Amino acid sequence: MRAAPVAAKEGPRINRDIRNREVQLIDAEGENKGVTETFVAIKMAEDAGLDLVEVAPNADPPVCKIMDYGKFRFAEQKKAAEARKKQKTVEVKEIKLRPGIDKHDFDVKMRHAREFFAEGDKVKVTLRFRGREMAHQELGIKVLERVKIDMMDVAKIEMEPSMEGRQVMMILAPK
Repeated sequence: MRAAPVAAKEGPRINRDIRNREVQLIDAEGENKGVTETFVAIKMAEDAGLDLVEVAPNADPPVCKIMDYGKFRFAEQKKAAEARKKQKTVEVKEIKLRPGIDKHDFDVKMRHAREFFAEGDKVKVTLRFRGREMAHQELGIKVLERVKIDMMDVAKIEMEPSMEGRQVMMILAPK
């Protein structure tokens, strides 16, 4: 019977978890104390009522700082939550067109596309042919050319128009 393996802890090593003989020590005021033996550094942290936290484990010797580990973890969690909040996922919005689209309808669709670009989203322009419209594909291509020209100032073409069955697709991304 073997003992269960010890689960690796998340985050930096603290106090007695630091296994190196020597560490580069930074005290609670942020002063560099130089290379110090680990047990001496832990003793200094305990005397100050704080923890010895390994901040740069890959350095030689590792850099450790005397600080309140609870406050440090709280600040790290807050920083991570703030980064998640600021992160925006790019969505692909779709605008569907027809070869015989009227000028006003076209303008309304382009206004929506501009709003999508302002929000930082990509726009997939789909032009669908029905029935006999397949015989006049050049009309559809003209509509997509109009989209390209109208959106040139706010977007760049990510995927050129390509025919897939009865529809032509083009993807635009904000500049």
